Amino acid sequence: MDRSQKADAVAALNATFKEVGVVVVTRNLGMSVEQSTALRTKMREAGASFKVSKNSLAKLAIAGTDYAAIGDMLTGPVALGTSVDPVAAAKVIIEFAKTNDKLEVVGGAMGSQVLDANGIKALASMPSLDELRAKLIGLVQAPATKVAQVVVAPAGKLARVFGAYAKEAA
Repeated sequence: MDRSQKADAVAALNATFKEVGVVVVTRNLGMSVEQSTALRTKMREAGASFKVSKNSLAKLAIAGTDYAAIGDMLTGPVALGTSVDPVAAAKVIIEFAKTNDKLEVVGGAMGSQVLDANGIKALASMPSLDELRAKLIGLVQAPATKVAQVVVAPAGKLARVFGAYAKEAA
């Protein structure tokens, strides 16, 4: 890599750090190309990305961003998982790490909040942004359904009472 390519890589990483909601730092302990490709595919499907980066370039890229505190984690063969959704990257990486012992979660950050490996696991257990939206819509729609049932119920009760009186009179 020549100097201009390094500058471009740092600029691209810096732009990524400025727009993502979470960065997960992982350590590659000898994953095969097939395993890395499978992980990248799963990350892409979840709206996240997984990138191996040279530590010195990543440290330059995080300078001036909310993720500057993760610089200490960037040692050895690391790769960075990122996503705009604060849960997506963590969820995919934790699920993949459960089935692959060659991927170790080191830690990460959600904005300026630094997380250790257990913090990333806790983040992965949270519902994703889409799941939260679905729950919120369900909560908003539920009262409308209940209001309709309450409005209709008294009329139904009256009809049953009148029907019972009609049967008694006959």
